[in-house]
Amino acid sequence: MNTIIGRSEEQKILNRLLASGRPELIAVYGRRRVGKTYLIRALFKKEMVFEMSGIHDAALTDQLRNFSIALGKAIASPAPLAPPDNWIQAFAYLDQYLLDLLDGSRPAVLFFDEFPWIHTPRSNFLQAFDHWWNSSATKRPNLKVIICGSAASWMIDKIINNKSGLHNRVTQRIRLLPFTLGETRAYLHYLGAALDPYQLLQLYMAVGGIPYYLQTVLPGESAVQIIDRLCFDKDGVLRKEFDNLYQSLFVNAQQHEKVVRALSQKGKGLTRDEIIATCGLTSGGTTSKLLRELEESGFITPYVPFGKNTNDSIYKLSDEYSMFYLKFIEGAKATGSGSWLRKGHTPAYKSWSGFAFEAVCLKHVAQVKKALGIEGVFTEASGWRYQPLKGNAEKGTQIDLLIDRQDHCINICEMKFSEDVFVIDKNYAGDLDHKVNTFRRITRTRKTLFLTLITTYGVQPNVHTTGRVMAEVTMDALFL
Repeated sequence: MNTIIGRSEEQKILNRLLASGRPELIAVYGRRRVGKTYLIRALFKKEMVFEMSGIHDAALTDQLRNFSIALGKAIASPAPLAPPDNWIQAFAYLDQYLLDLLDGSRPAVLFFDEFPWIHTPRSNFLQAFDHWWNSSATKRPNLKVIICGSAASWMIDKIINNKSGLHNRVTQRIRLLPFTLGETRAYLHYLGAALDPYQLLQLYMAVGGIPYYLQTVLPGESAVQIIDRLCFDKDGVLRKEFDNLYQSLFVNAQQHEKVVRALSQKGKGLTRDEIIATCGLTSGGTTSKLLRELEESGFITPYVPFGKNTNDSIYKLSDEYSMFYLKFIEGAKATGSGSWLRKGHTPAYKSWSGFAFEAVCLKHVAQVKKALGIEGVFTEASGWRYQPLKGNAEKGTQIDLLIDRQDHCINICEMKFSEDVFVIDKNYAGDLDHKVNTFRRITRTRKTLFLTLITTYGVQPNVHTTGRVMAEVTMDALFL
């Protein structure tokens, strides 16, 4: 059996569905390279009785021929099968195979990978599939049908929110996210790569927790060497990944890239109106769909500001690789060995590392809560921005992470990446006081405020920390 690293919650759900004793239609989606196919194949290796993967940008005849090849493999046909004429006929063939195969005594898994790619224009694939599911598959209590796709928005619109034959037919949806820091450490350990937390954090900030990227890590390399080889070498697997990443997921991907590029320039994020103005978009359903597609695919994340609603969301770029590519790889004059080492002491690196560390922390709020000892307390995580009216000389401020607690407390979190123990000086202490005091004054909150520092190696105690910093979280806690 293939080893599965992490994915503990997903494995629990899938194993429960496997033993449910009823037909299951399971939709698994997530961005490209995140490990969807590996998870299903590894977990259901023994139960898999049919597997087909859609072909990107292929014609109907090629998809049908692909189906016949997949069915031929399933039945171990000694000779090639004739392709069906259409999808209605294809599912009739599949039904005949299942009729001969299934006796109802054990679960059987059918896996349709890259499901959106199978539904080519005017192919009627989706109509044939929902007819087959409703008229035949639902009569087989041991049948588990898994449909999987990287085009997350298509999976949401066409399958999960289907208004016709598949309406409310999906019994379980699973959105597979990139590895957390803890899962990344476990995966690299499995690959034989031993990196300390700081090295792991550096690597994660550049390429994220995408298993396909991480599997190229070689034992004995430092984070700098890994990033150099993957991103700056002539044949590095991530040097040109960005060119294919969005094109393979979205129709009219230029608009999606335009939004990603705009957010890469604004580490503090942009509102919907600011995105529209910056990217020259229209205010309407098209923009809402575009933002939803990027969000569902894991490239951007909306954060609802404290005391506001979803209409006031601030969008941030949350894909580490995209952020890194647009900052350092695209248009890089220096490439080859040592490129990343040379950039590690530049102002651009310091600016990027600050925002990249914040993005990682925002993905690991559950770990931050655990480190603070409040994992059992109901909380709402949000950000907050105060921008004075024009003409007002007052200084604005922004807080990227607030943990609003049911026990009448709020953790105001500041996230700082540094190569050593972080030192608060007089100027930064003044900035911290301004944040806390402005937040209390503008929001008029009566809750107790705890200024919390999330850093790599902790905070150096001095006159500016005493009575000001109420809680600390180090990078080690993010791996929990």
